[in-house]
Amino acid sequence: AIFVVLMLVTPAIPQDEDYHDFADQRDLFLGIPNTLNVLSNIPFLFVGLAGLILCHYKNYFRLCSQGELWSWTLFYAGVTAVGVGSSYYHLYPNDATLVWDRLPMTIAFTSIVAIFIIERVDDRAGTKSLAPLVIAGALSILYWSFFDDLRPYAVIQFVPCIVIPVMAIVIPPMYTHSSYWLWAAGFYLLAKVEEAADKPIYRWTHDIVSGHTLKHLCAAMVPVFLTLMLAKRTIEPD
Repeated sequence: AIFVVLMLVTPAIPQDEDYHDFADQRDLFLGIPNTLNVLSNIPFLFVGLAGLILCHYKNYFRLCSQGELWSWTLFYAGVTAVGVGSSYYHLYPNDATLVWDRLPMTIAFTSIVAIFIIERVDDRAGTKSLAPLVIAGALSILYWSFFDDLRPYAVIQFVPCIVIPVMAIVIPPMYTHSSYWLWAAGFYLLAKVEEAADKPIYRWTHDIVSGHTLKHLCAAMVPVFLTLMLAKRTIEPD
């Protein structure tokens, strides 16, 4: 319903070309352009790979269903791909490479929504929603790529920011250590603030580090806290 209303009543949202004009464009070493914006994606790669291994190594996370297993697997696959795709984008910032930055992020976003449905609403419904959600995320990227319209992508990115907190507040948790979701949300919010303040932060730090570099590091804390949650949590007593 949100998507239909958005498409009917709002104009197309083209990609702003100034988006690619990051504050820190230094080549610091090894001939890597935009060095810090590239290298600050490495934590995504390590956390994503660790999560993938722990998902499938002797059920380390004690996941209760196949739906949970595949949802968390897709989430960590998305996080791992962010480490690769975002690094590639920041080597050559343009609309064509930005696709490979945003596509894995949508996989992670949509997988988290499916996980919340599984944990807070119904396992079967959440499992069935996983594929449609991930496909919808991928289609939003393709739509932007072909029609230069960010409205579907905006829905995919921002609706979970509303739906997930509402579900977290209204529906009792299935597992303990749910506070880790709040820590993850806090770091994601901080990352968005740093992204918006890319150039001011670069000035405030006397050209040491930009807001976008800090955004990558804070955003990588999201899967870190979710991994800690998975390692520690147990079934919530009635």
